[in-house]
Amino acid sequence: MDVTKEESLVACVEQILKEAGSIDILINNAGSGYYGALEDMPISDAKYQLEVNVFGVARLIQLVLPGMRKNNYGKIVNISSVGGKVTLPMGVWYHASKFAIEGLSDALRKEVKPFGIDVIVIEPGGTKSEMTGLGTEYMSRVSGNTAYSSLAKGVIKMYAAVEKDAADPIVIAKLIKKGIEATHPKTRYVGASGAKMMLFLRKIMSDKLFDRMIMNQLK
Repeated sequence: MDVTKEESLVACVEQILKEAGSIDILINNAGSGYYGALEDMPISDAKYQLEVNVFGVARLIQLVLPGMRKNNYGKIVNISSVGGKVTLPMGVWYHASKFAIEGLSDALRKEVKPFGIDVIVIEPGGTKSEMTGLGTEYMSRVSGNTAYSSLAKGVIKMYAAVEKDAADPIVIAKLIKKGIEATHPKTRYVGASGAKMMLFLRKIMSDKLFDRMIMNQLK
């Protein structure tokens, strides 16, 4: 399924409804992670990232909600990120998309709760996937030879270190399972490498102090 194409989304939902009769659980897991300086990145690439990470999510939710409301039951699981709360330079559009998912989920939760539908946010930290490699490769291409080249190198170096300690995807799968099996699920589940610590530090530190800590890691 291509979450950026309306016909693909509709066809998928219709096929599942035809075969299974209902959709009780939706897990929005598709994601795009292009990294690069805001000044360097084409707006067309930024729009694509938002199409995948935000508008594809929203459209799928629209398509499954009528059936969930009719059944007075449903679980909508949105895969956000620690990057929906904590930002790094060179990740402006990725962070913008994940901050959007956090806000979308919080507002949606209030809208659909009266219909017996839960909205659950998963916030992974460092997790093994192809996205980091693809994202840093893109960053090297768009910002590797610009005014932001030294910053790009620092971010790539940091991501390489994170990748070594990245958690296996099964860690996140278990969080999702926990949420969808719970009668009264939490609104958020946090897991994988460094996630809880980063969110804790972001909570207790001032903006400027947190920024300084992050930038020191990129030297």
